[in-house]
Amino acid sequence: MSGRTWRQDPHRKEAIEQAALRVILDHGVTGTTFRKVAEEAGVPLSATTYYFGSMHDLLVAAFTRFSQEVSADFAAEIRTAQNRDQACEAVVNIIFAEGTASPRVLLLSYELYAFARRHPEMTAIMQQWMARSRAALETQFSVAASAAIDAFIEGATIHRSVVPMDRQRVRAAIETLAAL
Repeated sequence: MSGRTWRQDPHRKEAIEQAALRVILDHGVTGTTFRKVAEEAGVPLSATTYYFGSMHDLLVAAFTRFSQEVSADFAAEIRTAQNRDQACEAVVNIIFAEGTASPRVLLLSYELYAFARRHPEMTAIMQQWMARSRAALETQFSVAASAAIDAFIEGATIHRSVVPMDRQRVRAAIETLAAL
Protein backbone atom coordinates (compact mmCIF):
# COMPACT_ATOMS: atom_id res chain seq x y z
CA MET A 1 0.00 0.00 0.00
CA SER A 2 1.28 3.43 -0.87
CA GLY A 3 -0.59 5.10 1.96
CA ARG A 4 -2.34 7.40 -0.52
CA THR A 5 -6.03 7.96 -0.18
CA TRP A 6 -8.43 8.11 -3.12
CA ARG A 7 -8.47 11.91 -2.87
CA GLN A 8 -4.72 11.96 -3.51
CA ASP A 9 -4.83 9.63 -6.49
CA PRO A 10 -4.38 11.77 -9.61
CA HIS A 11 -5.82 8.98 -11.78
CA ARG A 12 -8.98 8.40 -9.77
CA LYS A 13 -11.23 10.52 -11.98
CA GLU A 14 -10.01 8.74 -15.11
CA ALA A 15 -10.53 5.37 -13.43
CA ILE A 16 -14.11 6.32 -12.63
CA GLU A 17 -14.71 7.41 -16.24
CA GLN A 18 -13.26 4.14 -17.55
CA ALA A 19 -15.37 2.18 -15.06
CA ALA A 20 -18.45 4.06 -16.27
CA LEU A 21 -17.71 2.92 -19.82
CA ARG A 22 -17.46 -0.70 -18.65
CA VAL A 23 -20.76 -0.37 -16.78
CA ILE A 24 -22.38 1.14 -19.89
CA LEU A 25 -21.15 -1.87 -21.87
CA ASP A 26 -22.75 -4.26 -19.38
CA HIS A 27 -25.93 -2.36 -18.49
CA GLY A 28 -26.46 0.37 -21.08
CA VAL A 29 -26.74 4.05 -20.28
CA THR A 30 -30.09 3.63 -18.56
CA GLY A 31 -28.72 0.89 -16.29
CA THR A 32 -25.65 2.85 -15.25
CA THR A 33 -25.68 4.07 -11.67
CA PHE A 34 -23.14 5.71 -9.37
CA ARG A 35 -23.23 2.58 -7.22
CA LYS A 36 -22.37 0.27 -10.15
CA VAL A 37 -19.63 2.62 -11.35
CA ALA A 38 -18.11 2.88 -7.87
CA GLU A 39 -18.12 -0.89 -7.51
CA GLU A 40 -16.54 -1.34 -10.95
CA ALA A 41 -13.88 1.29 -10.21
CA GLY A 42 -13.18 -0.13 -6.76
CA VAL A 43 -13.81 3.21 -5.08
CA PRO A 44 -16.21 4.37 -2.38
CA LEU A 45 -19.56 5.58 -3.68
CA SER A 46 -18.71 9.06 -2.40
CA ALA A 47 -15.74 9.22 -4.78
CA THR A 48 -18.03 9.17 -7.80
CA THR A 49 -20.09 12.10 -6.55
CA TYR A 50 -16.95 13.92 -5.43
CA TYR A 51 -15.82 14.15 -9.06
CA PHE A 52 -19.20 14.21 -10.80
CA GLY A 53 -22.15 16.26 -9.59
CA SER A 54 -24.65 14.19 -11.53
CA MET A 55 -24.91 11.01 -13.55
CA HIS A 56 -25.26 13.21 -16.62
CA ASP A 57 -21.88 14.83 -15.83
CA LEU A 58 -20.28 11.41 -15.48
CA LEU A 59 -21.78 10.18 -18.76
CA VAL A 60 -20.59 13.30 -20.59
CA ALA A 61 -17.07 12.84 -19.21
CA ALA A 62 -16.97 9.11 -19.97
CA PHE A 63 -18.28 9.51 -23.51
CA THR A 64 -15.93 12.43 -24.13
CA ARG A 65 -12.98 10.30 -23.02
CA PHE A 66 -14.19 7.40 -25.17
CA SER A 67 -14.56 9.55 -28.28
CA GLN A 68 -11.12 11.09 -27.76
CA GLU A 69 -9.48 7.68 -27.36
CA VAL A 70 -11.10 6.29 -30.51
CA SER A 71 -10.22 9.48 -32.41
CA ALA A 72 -6.60 9.20 -31.31
CA ASP A 73 -6.39 5.60 -32.58
CA PHE A 74 -8.08 6.66 -35.82
CA ALA A 75 -5.70 9.60 -36.39
CA ALA A 76 -2.65 7.50 -35.51
CA GLU A 77 -3.57 4.97 -38.19
CA ILE A 78 -4.08 7.70 -40.80
CA ARG A 79 -0.73 9.29 -39.88
CA THR A 80 1.08 6.10 -40.87
CA ALA A 81 0.24 6.78 -44.52
CA GLN A 82 2.85 8.37 -46.75
CA ASN A 83 0.71 8.46 -49.89
CA ARG A 84 -2.87 7.95 -51.06
CA ASP A 85 -2.46 4.21 -51.57
CA GLN A 86 -1.24 3.81 -47.99
CA ALA A 87 -4.01 6.12 -46.81
CA CYS A 88 -6.59 3.84 -48.43
CA GLU A 89 -5.02 0.86 -46.68
CA ALA A 90 -5.04 2.77 -43.39
CA VAL A 91 -8.78 3.33 -43.77
CA VAL A 92 -9.29 -0.38 -44.41
CA ASN A 93 -7.26 -1.10 -41.29
CA ILE A 94 -9.49 1.26 -39.30
CA ILE A 95 -12.59 -0.61 -40.46
CA PHE A 96 -11.10 -3.95 -39.45
CA ALA A 97 -9.10 -2.88 -36.35
CA GLU A 98 -9.86 -3.73 -32.74
CA GLY A 99 -9.04 -0.23 -31.53
CA THR A 100 -11.53 1.48 -33.80
CA ALA A 101 -14.08 -1.18 -34.74
CA SER A 102 -14.14 -3.72 -31.93
CA PRO A 103 -17.41 -4.93 -30.42
CA ARG A 104 -16.62 -2.68 -27.42
CA VAL A 105 -16.17 0.41 -29.59
CA LEU A 106 -19.29 -0.35 -31.60
CA LEU A 107 -21.51 -0.92 -28.57
CA LEU A 108 -20.28 2.23 -26.84
CA SER A 109 -20.81 4.14 -30.09
CA TYR A 110 -24.39 2.90 -30.31
CA GLU A 111 -24.98 3.92 -26.70
CA LEU A 112 -23.48 7.35 -27.36
CA TYR A 113 -25.60 7.88 -30.49
CA ALA A 114 -28.77 6.92 -28.62
CA PHE A 115 -27.86 9.04 -25.60
CA ALA A 116 -27.00 12.04 -27.80
CA ARG A 117 -30.29 11.67 -29.63
CA ARG A 118 -32.19 11.83 -26.35
CA HIS A 119 -29.98 14.59 -24.90
CA PRO A 120 -29.30 17.16 -27.62
CA GLU A 121 -26.59 18.85 -25.56
CA MET A 122 -24.54 15.68 -26.12
CA THR A 123 -24.55 16.31 -29.85
CA ALA A 124 -21.42 18.42 -29.38
CA ILE A 125 -19.43 15.32 -28.40
CA MET A 126 -20.52 13.59 -31.60
CA GLN A 127 -19.77 16.66 -33.70
CA GLN A 128 -16.31 17.01 -32.17
CA TRP A 129 -15.62 13.32 -32.78
CA MET A 130 -16.69 13.63 -36.42
CA ALA A 131 -14.61 16.80 -36.83
CA ARG A 132 -11.51 15.00 -35.51
CA SER A 133 -12.13 12.08 -37.88
CA ARG A 134 -12.61 14.38 -40.85
CA ALA A 135 -9.53 16.42 -39.97
CA ALA A 136 -7.44 13.24 -39.89
CA LEU A 137 -8.86 12.08 -43.21
CA GLU A 138 -8.35 15.50 -44.80
CA THR A 139 -4.60 15.15 -44.30
CA GLN A 140 -4.75 12.49 -47.03
CA PHE A 141 -7.97 13.06 -49.00
CA SER A 142 -10.05 15.92 -50.37
CA VAL A 143 -12.82 17.41 -48.24
CA ALA A 144 -15.48 15.64 -50.34
CA ALA A 145 -13.63 12.31 -50.23
CA SER A 146 -13.07 12.65 -46.48
CA ALA A 147 -16.77 13.20 -45.82
CA ALA A 148 -17.72 10.20 -47.96
CA ILE A 149 -15.02 7.96 -46.48
CA ASP A 150 -15.97 8.96 -42.93
CA ALA A 151 -19.61 8.01 -43.57
CA PHE A 152 -18.49 4.78 -45.24
CA ILE A 153 -16.33 3.87 -42.25
CA GLU A 154 -19.28 4.22 -39.88
CA GLY A 155 -21.59 2.20 -42.11
CA ALA A 156 -19.00 -0.47 -42.86
CA THR A 157 -18.11 -1.02 -39.21
CA ILE A 158 -21.79 -1.38 -38.33
CA HIS A 159 -22.38 -3.83 -41.18
CA ARG A 160 -19.19 -5.71 -40.35
CA SER A 161 -20.49 -6.31 -36.84
CA VAL A 162 -23.25 -8.55 -38.23
CA VAL A 163 -22.14 -9.54 -41.75
CA PRO A 164 -18.67 -10.72 -42.77
CA MET A 165 -16.94 -8.26 -45.09
CA ASP A 166 -14.16 -8.86 -47.57
CA ARG A 167 -11.11 -6.59 -47.11
CA GLN A 168 -10.50 -6.41 -50.86
CA ARG A 169 -14.03 -5.20 -51.57
CA VAL A 170 -13.81 -2.66 -48.79
CA ARG A 171 -10.47 -1.50 -50.21
CA ALA A 172 -12.02 -1.12 -53.68
CA ALA A 173 -14.84 0.99 -52.23
CA ILE A 174 -12.37 3.20 -50.37
CA GLU A 175 -10.32 3.70 -53.53
CA THR A 176 -13.46 4.76 -55.39
CA LEU A 177 -14.40 7.24 -52.66
CA ALA A 178 -10.82 8.53 -52.46
CA ALA A 179 -11.12 9.71 -56.06
CA LEU A 180 -13.83 12.25 -55.14
